[in-house]
Amino acid sequence: MKNIFSSINRRNAAINFAAVAIVVGVGIWTITSWRSPSNPPDIPFAPLEDSSIKDPDNPIKVFRVDFARVEEEFPLSHTDLMKISPENIAVLSAEQIDQIYGRITTGPIPDGPYEGNVFVGLGNNLQNRINGIIGGIEGRVVGEGINVLEKIGRRIWKGKHFYREERVVRNFIENYVPLRAVIDNPSTLMIATIPRHGILSLLTPIDKVWMLFPAKLYCGQSLLDSRRESAIIDYNYNDEIVGYRENPDSLAGRNGLKIREEIRMIRPGFYLGRMYSNRMFVAYFTLFNADVAEREATKFAAGMPSGDDCWPGEQARRAAIK
Repeated sequence: MKNIFSSINRRNAAINFAAVAIVVGVGIWTITSWRSPSNPPDIPFAPLEDSSIKDPDNPIKVFRVDFARVEEEFPLSHTDLMKISPENIAVLSAEQIDQIYGRITTGPIPDGPYEGNVFVGLGNNLQNRINGIIGGIEGRVVGEGINVLEKIGRRIWKGKHFYREERVVRNFIENYVPLRAVIDNPSTLMIATIPRHGILSLLTPIDKVWMLFPAKLYCGQSLLDSRRESAIIDYNYNDEIVGYRENPDSLAGRNGLKIREEIRMIRPGFYLGRMYSNRMFVAYFTLFNADVAEREATKFAAGMPSGDDCWPGEQARRAAIK
């Protein structure tokens, strides 16, 4: 019985955290979310359906093209990867984003601060996924809140700080006073500074953010593409990390939403990520460090390898020659 009440309390805390974030986020939406629309990157994609495979018992079932075949027949060159940005990848369909992920490797595990953006891919809905993860009436309630959070999440979650030597990650969360009510000992929070974007950047170019939701960092099997490893960001045992606080960090842990993320490198300073809750896919995200991207751009565009800290698989990534 105690475990049941504990679970309900954690879910309620998650809803409260989302509700406070929604109220604050909607209030600032018009002055922080201003972005120009982006066109999709001009890179090759395989057909979204493999019409050569049929299921006689389910004739309307759609089969996707195997990742190995996508990589063999539609390889991405370094020139192609240089065309992808955090803005234009977010306007692609989920199938296209997955095809990009299946054609890249982990690269070097990131180190230092990375700005973040979360999205679900064209035509997808995060609320439906949350309903499936939690289920029932409670799932629909949380799903409604998360659906709104999807629209403002990038204004609350600002990215991550990687501690590569320690194999630890911490998340940047916007420093909003109303959120302090659901945070243990807010006066002791770790603080970081990141560049501010949008109209407010004209007034203050630097934004102070909280560092919450610690996670462990290691190489492990991708839940999407098992041919090669990804860098894994694992919250299941975050209570073992220095600086952990029960509220709100437990919401992401093994007694909460069981969050597990994985990332691969598109190009130096730019990573594509996938977030799972209880092993069910929830959303995509990007991580970007402008200093690393600028410093390594010339060498990467010229075709120089960046090296992989995680196992790249027995089938080496094939790159188009351009």
